[in-house]
Amino acid sequence: MPHVIEPAASGRAKCRGCGRPLPKGELRFGEALPNPFAEGEMRFWYHLECAAYKRPEAFLEALEAPEPRFEERQRLEREARKGVDYRRLPRIDGAERSPSERARCRSCREPIAKGDWRIRLVFNEEGRFNPSGFIHVGCVAAYLETTDVLERVLRFSSDLGEEEVRSLREALQLT
Repeated sequence: MPHVIEPAASGRAKCRGCGRPLPKGELRFGEALPNPFAEGEMRFWYHLECAAYKRPEAFLEALEAPEPRFEERQRLEREARKGVDYRRLPRIDGAERSPSERARCRSCREPIAKGDWRIRLVFNEEGRFNPSGFIHVGCVAAYLETTDVLERVLRFSSDLGEEEVRSLREALQLT
């Protein structure tokens, strides 16, 4: 069973990347993985953009099929290729202000000061995204090997207000 891009049948599924619902009729990406509980395979569903950002190899495989064509295909293919080229880029899971000084940056190993912006990281293990720590906004280039991360960070930081988004944009421009 190959990976697919198809319209959502019912609107009941949620995206594995961001956790938001996949509206009925909207194109979605289905990643086929072996079923650990029974014979056969299972599918994990994603918004197209979430799949390009978090599951780039599988998403590019699905794009090899001639159909369906969709408006943002070229942009999402570019984003998925970035995720393949920069192997740590798919680990981005948004940004937040650090609530304490307990977390250490995975890049420089220094504590992340309370109230500072930090980038959340996850690992995909057997179809699940597991938390794997944080990095300072200033360590983005060293850890991720690129500074072109703003759109990915904002995609997975949907709970930020306008002022917080502006502040985060400014912080990421410093890197």
